[in-house]
Amino acid sequence: MRRKTRAINIGGVLVGGGAPITVQSMTKTDTRDVPSTVAQIKELAGAGCEIIRCGVPDAQAAEALRDIKKQSPIPVIADIHFDYRLALAAIAAGVDGLRINPGNIGEADRVKQVVEAAKERQVPIRIGVNGGSLPAEFEPEKPLHQRMVDSAMGQVRLLESLDFNLIKISLKAFDVPETLAAYRMISKMVDYPLHLGITEAGTPKTGIIRSAVGIGALLAEGIGDTIRVSLTADPREEVAAGYEILKSLDLRKRGPTVVSCPSCSRTEADVVGLAEMISDLLLSIDKPIKVAVMGCAVNGPGEAKDADVGIACGKGQGILFRRGEKVRVVAEAGYFEALSKEIENF
Repeated sequence: MRRKTRAINIGGVLVGGGAPITVQSMTKTDTRDVPSTVAQIKELAGAGCEIIRCGVPDAQAAEALRDIKKQSPIPVIADIHFDYRLALAAIAAGVDGLRINPGNIGEADRVKQVVEAAKERQVPIRIGVNGGSLPAEFEPEKPLHQRMVDSAMGQVRLLESLDFNLIKISLKAFDVPETLAAYRMISKMVDYPLHLGITEAGTPKTGIIRSAVGIGALLAEGIGDTIRVSLTADPREEVAAGYEILKSLDLRKRGPTVVSCPSCSRTEADVVGLAEMISDLLLSIDKPIKVAVMGCAVNGPGEAKDADVGIACGKGQGILFRRGEKVRVVAEAGYFEALSKEIENF
């Protein structure tokens, strides 16, 4: 059962309130370079990204958001730190959402100006708390997850005192157990939608695992309304990883799923090579097809019977199957061609 949250509208995309869990990413271009940023956003949208965030380091970047927003096929969120004037400029430029930490914007009057502008244009605000950027003097005697929650709740109360409730919350840390504890705690305190992620997760080799463990554990408990996998990589890898996490929990169905055996001494064909070739082929497909590449009759059509199409590779020949039913026998040299054709037909 998913946690019940209120819904917020980010540029036409609903987050929370039982809406599908959305997949987000962040541009890695210089926001001031409008053509490059727009090009990356369009690439990400093509990969399935539903909401994009852009860093706003200065006034020039804030102004660039005006053209970026006009050309973006998906909602744009401005990521603001410290300078409330950048938040005001981003709102004026037409962004669909803000990611700020009200605590580092400064005086209450500055926060009030941002909130009033956001309220006027119905721009949601994400309160983004990162474990690594909490002030050392803030509740040093408490565990990290408690400090994160206390910081976020203080900012929630500040926005609520200004009669603003278009709020989304994130509580990210590199430490997975602390992140889990923080989200679990705050999920019992408020009904605002939660943005899930593990911050500074690393390169794909380790970052995807860390993110899958942290994000996946919370989603499995019904916690979370939108996600971002943070990787030191092309942002399209973040989007792909996000959907794989959602697909593994049957929360979203987008794009292909490859089922493949790990291979063993029974394997008498290049299953690894074939699986990689099929995975590359499927990158251009966005329909939810499940494809199996199996190494022998032991774990062939039987264990992969729920796959839409698949092949069980034997010595010199293999069995092409569809939903567990044998279609025909294929010579080893034609494995890739036969499975590719079957995928195309499906």
